[in-house]
Amino acid sequence: MKFVRYGEKNKELPGVIDRDGLLRDLSDLVTDITPETLAPSSLERLKGINTDNLPIVNGNVRLGVPVKGIPKIMAVGQNYLNHILEMGYEPPTEPVIFNKAISSLTGPYDPMVKPKTSTKMDYEVELAAIFSTVAVNVSEENALSHVAGYALFNDGSERAYQRERAGGTTKGKSCDTFGPLGPWLVTVDEVGDPQNLGIWAKVNGEMRQSGHTSDMVFTMAQLISYVSEFMSFQPGDVLTTGSPHGVAAGFTPPKWLQPGDVIEMGIDGLGEQRHEVIAYSS
Repeated sequence: MKFVRYGEKNKELPGVIDRDGLLRDLSDLVTDITPETLAPSSLERLKGINTDNLPIVNGNVRLGVPVKGIPKIMAVGQNYLNHILEMGYEPPTEPVIFNKAISSLTGPYDPMVKPKTSTKMDYEVELAAIFSTVAVNVSEENALSHVAGYALFNDGSERAYQRERAGGTTKGKSCDTFGPLGPWLVTVDEVGDPQNLGIWAKVNGEMRQSGHTSDMVFTMAQLISYVSEFMSFQPGDVLTTGSPHGVAAGFTPPKWLQPGDVIEMGIDGLGEQRHEVIAYSS
C-alpha cells in the first residue's frame, strides 16, 4: 500500500493511493498515519481493505509528511562510492551516521527555504526506511523485518555549516525544510528488494544524480543492524541511507542551490518530489 497524509500543513488527513493512482481518504478507518498505525497488526488490517470502497479525494491537494509523530531521523553519509569520491572522502570502514532534527521535516512538494546565512545549500536524493517495530541489536538477516515501508527522502544540506563550521555534521543537515519525506510510505511488500531501485535528482531540469541502490557501500539491512547496536529504532523512526554522486558540492565549480531553483527527484516505485528553493524570510 501507499500511505499518504494530505491537506493543509498541521491539519493533514490520512489517505492511501489506490492501484489507479487515485487518492482515497482513510479517515473512517484511522485518525492519522502514526507510528501506531505502522504496527504489524494494524498494517495487516489495512492491507485487507478494499480501497475501491473508500472516498476519492478530488482536486490538487497538498501532500504532507506521510507519518505523523516521527520520533527520530537517523542518517547515513558517504554510502555511494562515486559520491564519496566527489566529496573528497576516503571510503568508510564503518557506516558514517548522524541525526537530523525532526523540525527539518517537510512535505514532498513544499518549498525548501535557503537559510539566512546559507552560502552552500545542497540536495541529496535518498532511500529511507520507516520502522514498524522496535529494532535493537538485530542481525542483518532479520533487519528488514522491522521495516514498515520505504519512502523518498531529500537530505538537504548546508555544506558551509557542515564542513567549515565547528561542531559536527548535524547543524548542516537540520535546517528547517531540509528533510522532505514522501510523497508516500510504500509498504515493504510493494517495494521488494530495497537494493534494486533506480534513484535520481534534477535541478532546473538538468539531471544531476542518476544512480541505483545496488551501488550502496552498506546495504539497508547492514545499516539497520549496525545502527541498532548503538541505539534502538522505534516505530515511526526514519533511517535514510546516503546519496549517489551528482550533488551540488561535487561539481567544479559547485552548483549551489539559489532561490528560484527547482529540485525534482524520485526513486522507482516510491514517487517523486518537487521543491522550489525560496529565500529566508523572518
